[in-house]
Amino acid sequence: MRVMALVSILAGFPAICTAQGWIERERPVTVTQPRNGVIRVSSAVRVDLDGRIARFEVEERFRNDGGGLAEGTYIYPLPADAAFSDFSLFQGDQELRGEMMNAEQVRGIYEEIVRKQRDPALLTLAGHGLIRAQVFPIQPGETRRVILRYSQLLSRDGDAFKLRYALGSRGDVPVTIALTARDAERYGVPYSPTHRVEWKADRGRLTVRSECDPRGEFQLLLPVRRGLIGTTVVTHAPGGADRFAMLVVSPPMVSSEMVIPRDLTLVVDVSGSMSGGKMEQARAALNQALGSLRAADRFRVIAFSSGVTEFATGWTPATSAQVGRAHEFVDNLEARGGTNIEGALNAALGARIDPSRMGIVLFMTDGLPSVGEQAPEKIAAAAAAQRQNFRIFPIGVGHDVNTYLLDRLAVEGKGRVEYVAPDASVETALGQVLSRIDAPVLSDIRIVQSPVRLLDRVPADLPDLFSGEELVVFARYAGEASGEIILEGSRNGRRERFSAPVRFPEHETANAWVAPLWASQRIGELTRQARLEGGSQALISEIKALGLRYGIITEYTSYLVQEPTRPQLAREGQVRLEEVVATGTAAQAAAPAAQSGADAFRRAEKSARMADAKNVAEAEAAANLNVPKDERSLKSKRVGGRLFVERDAVWTDAGHTGTVQVVDVAPFSPAWFALTRALPEIVPWLSAGESVLVAGKGVSIRVGAKGLEEWKPGQLEKLTRDFRGA
Repeated sequence: MRVMALVSILAGFPAICTAQGWIERERPVTVTQPRNGVIRVSSAVRVDLDGRIARFEVEERFRNDGGGLAEGTYIYPLPADAAFSDFSLFQGDQELRGEMMNAEQVRGIYEEIVRKQRDPALLTLAGHGLIRAQVFPIQPGETRRVILRYSQLLSRDGDAFKLRYALGSRGDVPVTIALTARDAERYGVPYSPTHRVEWKADRGRLTVRSECDPRGEFQLLLPVRRGLIGTTVVTHAPGGADRFAMLVVSPPMVSSEMVIPRDLTLVVDVSGSMSGGKMEQARAALNQALGSLRAADRFRVIAFSSGVTEFATGWTPATSAQVGRAHEFVDNLEARGGTNIEGALNAALGARIDPSRMGIVLFMTDGLPSVGEQAPEKIAAAAAAQRQNFRIFPIGVGHDVNTYLLDRLAVEGKGRVEYVAPDASVETALGQVLSRIDAPVLSDIRIVQSPVRLLDRVPADLPDLFSGEELVVFARYAGEASGEIILEGSRNGRRERFSAPVRFPEHETANAWVAPLWASQRIGELTRQARLEGGSQALISEIKALGLRYGIITEYTSYLVQEPTRPQLAREGQVRLEEVVATGTAAQAAAPAAQSGADAFRRAEKSARMADAKNVAEAEAAANLNVPKDERSLKSKRVGGRLFVERDAVWTDAGHTGTVQVVDVAPFSPAWFALTRALPEIVPWLSAGESVLVAGKGVSIRVGAKGLEEWKPGQLEKLTRDFRGA
C-alpha cells in the first residue's frame, strides 16, 4: 500500500470538506449495471481528553453501491498541528496499516485535486495535511471500515480549552462526536457555538455528545475552572471595521454550596380559556415546578382568573410537607372566569424578597386581560414600578396572548419570554424554563473593564448566570488590544469580581460564525424593540441592513429576485436582489391590533428565538422560522452565515446590490487560487457553487467562466482593500 500526505494552504471557517475522509475513484470499471459509486455510510469520532491532550479515533465505513469493483484512494485531511498515530484499513478481519509522509512536499498535488474535482468546498482544507492511501478493490455491496488515530494539543481561549473538528460535506450521513474527560470537577459547563450538545458528569467523568450534520466545523469550548466561573472570548475580524467578539461566561456544572437560594413565585392563568387539555398540562407543569424546589428555596403559588387565589400568605419554605400541600392545591385548580392579569402581577410582585436570595416569577397565561386594568401599556408600567429585583419569565400559551405585554414584562424583569404554540406542550415549555433557572450562581452581572470598546452588545443588559447554562454575549469591538476582561456580579448579597486574560486582534479570519450569530441576536432585540417602542425609520433601516447583509429574513424584508431594470445590467446579466417591505408592516409593528393573534405570535416567537440563539444551529432555525411560502419557493441556500439565491445559474449573495462594482474571476484559475489566499474569509462563500457572486463592502466578486485568469500588478491588493472596506 502506498500512503501520501498532502497539505492545504488556506485558512478560514467553516472547513467544509476537511476532517471527514472520502474515497476517490481512480480505476473506473466498465459494467452494464448502473452504479452510484462508493458512499460513506457511518462516521463516528471518539475523543479522549487527558489534560490538554485530545486523542482522536475516527471510524468511517464506506460501501460500494456500484455495479462493479471499485478501487480508489482514501483521502483524510489531518489537522496540521496533530500528531499522527496510526491509520488502519480493514480487508475483512485483516488490518492494513499505513504511514504518513512529509506534507510540505505535496502542495501542488493538493491544488491538482481541487482543480480535478472542481469543488470549491475543497478550498476549505484549511491548515490541514492530507493522508492519502490506496484502497484495495471493494466488491459491489461490500462495506469497508477505516480507523484513523491522532493526538492534538488543544488550544486555550481565556479559561477554556477549544476543540475543533472539521466535519466535511460529502453525503448526508450524520457525524457522531463523543468526548470523554477525566476529573469532571475541573471543568465548567461545556458549550458549543456551532452545534447542540448533550453532556453529563458522573463519577468524576465528563461526557459530551453531539450528532452533527456533515458540513462546516464542530467547535467545543470546555471551561477549566479557576474559581466560580470561567470566561472565554472568541473573535472574528476579517478586515476593515468588521470586528466581532463572543464572550462566554461558564458556571460550574452543579455545586450546591455555590447556588443562590430562590424565592420562586409560580403564577398560572386558570381562566375559562384554559379549560380542557391546557388546564391538565398547566397542572402537570406546576407540579413539575414544585418538584424542582431545593431545600433552601421558598415559594408561592398564585392562580388567577376573574380574581386571584394564593396557596398561602407570604413565602412558604420548601419542606416536603409544604410542597406536598402545594401539590394538592394545584391538583384542585379549575378553569373558569375572566383574566385578571393586573391583579395577578400585583400579588406576585407585592411580596418582599431577601437581598441574599434571587426572586423569580414564572408567569403563565393564554389570553388577553379582561378583568381590571386592560391596557397592556399601563399593566406593564405598573409591574415595572413595583418589580423590586424580581426576575420575570413570562410564558405565553397560544395565539391569543398579548405579545407586547409579555415581551415588555420580560425586558423590564430581566427574564426571557417563552411562546408556546397552540399544538405544543405547556409542560415541556415550562420544563425548559425550569431547567434554565434551576440553580442561580451570579446575578446583576456587568462588564466593568475590557481592553477594547464593545459596541452593539447583545444582550445589552447581561442576564443572570445559572448553573448548567452558560451566559453568551456578542458584540462588535473597536481597536485591537490584549489585557484582562473583568466582570462583576452579586452572590448571596455580596459583589464579586472575576477576570480573565483576553486578546482582541486586528485581524482574525477564523470563527466566521461569530458575525451571523451577533446579527441574529441583534435583529431579535431590534425587532422586539420596534414592537415595544414603535418602528422608527432608523430602527427599521438597521434591521433591513443586517437582514440583507447576513441573509436573515425579517418581518421588514424579503428577498425577491428582480429583473434588471437598466439596459447595462441586462447586458451584463447582473442580478439585483431588492429588499421588499411588506405592506403595512412598519406601521403595524406597534399598533395595538397587532399585539395579539397568530401573526403577532409568530413575530414575537421569532424575535425571542433569534435574541436567544447561542449557536449556529439555533440561529439558522430561528432565521428560517415562519418564512413565508413565497420565500421558501426560491432556490436558496445558507452558506457561511450568508443567504445565496440562484439566478441564471449564479448563486448570488443576498447582500449584493446593483450599484456595487463586480469583478469577475475564472474558477480554479491562478487568479482564483491567489484570491483565496489574499481573502481567506471568502472561502466558505465560494463553496455556494462553481458560479457564485459574493458581496463585499466596496466591490463584489463573481466567479464565472469568463473571469480573470491572472492578476495585474497591484490589482489583487486593491480588490482586497475594497472588498473589506479597509
